[in-house]
Amino acid sequence: VQLQAFGGGLVQAGGSLRLSCAASGRTFSRYVMGWFRQAPGKEREFVAYITRITGTTYYADSVKGRFTISRDNAKNTAYLQMISLKPEDTAIYYCAATETYRGSYYSTDLYDYWGQGTQVTVSS
Repeated sequence: VQLQAFGGGLVQAGGSLRLSCAASGRTFSRYVMGWFRQAPGKEREFVAYITRITGTTYYADSVKGRFTISRDNAKNTAYLQMISLKPEDTAIYYCAATETYRGSYYSTDLYDYWGQGTQVTVSS
């Protein structure tokens, strides 16, 4: 599967953005979809993931209550709605996918496919 993330940009603190991750290739509904982010000088970190069948969602504590991950299997797209953005949310955001059952999907090494990343910058 090929993934393309877009929707990033520059926003003021307290603002909102919605990221999209468009997938092409094999059946989108087969994949667990995740979002990660990487700030300058830091390791890539987990943000959220959504399961393939039930659509159950999981979030990093730092974004819980502010970010919402969702998916539209008919459109082969996953989303990350971000509200109440903070300067510390500034990072390159990556979407990722895997069709392998692993139980949980919090780590980067559990994903097989990655998008190219989209920059989110939150000004104070």
